[in-house]
Amino acid sequence: MNVALEPAMQPEVLALIDQLDDYQRPLYPAESHHGIDIDALSQPNVLFAVARGDAGEAIACGAIVIGAEYGELKRMYTVPGHRGKGVAKAVLSLLEHSAGLHGCARFMLETGYLQPDAITFYERSGYRLRGPFGSYEDDPNSVFMEKSLTDAPR
Repeated sequence: MNVALEPAMQPEVLALIDQLDDYQRPLYPAESHHGIDIDALSQPNVLFAVARGDAGEAIACGAIVIGAEYGELKRMYTVPGHRGKGVAKAVLSLLEHSAGLHGCARFMLETGYLQPDAITFYERSGYRLRGPFGSYEDDPNSVFMEKSLTDAPR
């Protein structure tokens, strides 16, 4: 497996994003979907990581949108056959490290309450529960989390 920062605008990434949307769409009402589109993922303030399998196929992705006060983790997804193998951890580690090189030391995310594996993954990665942030409103379908690189376990 190889993980690297890559452009979001490529067919394999679009396929991963489609798989993520297909997974999440039936879980939550439309107003609780907070994914960003491929154009937003291609902006200069976005770091986008892709994990590739041994044959070079895209098996996971994730992004951090770097803002003035924090980076927001978006579009984390690992194809089902590669879950539980450290792929998401490698993507998250690269994103956090790369964002840190851009001066970002605080990360936030929103995920769904019906995704306990994701919540557990983020907790094990040093993220802690918090309330809504940025433009998010309180939503019973959402779980908000944050991590500061200055006090999080490595």
